[in-house]
Amino acid sequence: QVQAVESGGGLVQAGGSLRLSCTVSGSILSLRTMGWYRQAPGKQRELVATIANDGSTNVADSVKGRLAISRDNAKNTANLQMSGLKPEDTAVYYCNAGVRTTSYQYLGVWGQGTLVTVSS
Repeated sequence: QVQAVESGGGLVQAGGSLRLSCTVSGSILSLRTMGWYRQAPGKQRELVATIANDGSTNVADSVKGRLAISRDNAKNTANLQMSGLKPEDTAVYYCNAGVRTTSYQYLGVWGQGTLVTVSS
């Protein structure tokens, strides 16, 4: 009914850049907060950044100044611009979106994840 699809992951050298995108589609009435989370091998999933529908953001201290979140409300898309990547940024990155559906349900929707690998 509603799905989130990430794209843009891949292999990059330390110091490099990547841009991740997440597009939400389906029976959407409105999108609330969208966010990016990541899970490194053997670790718990952690918050990277969130962005509310008014554009206000919350960014994890570990990535501040290197990763920036943005959104395009007209396209139901959230982006994560990553620069100055470090090997410790290697993880599967997941998109999450708060969705009000056309049937007035409120859903938290997760994407399937996209792998980012940073080589040293």
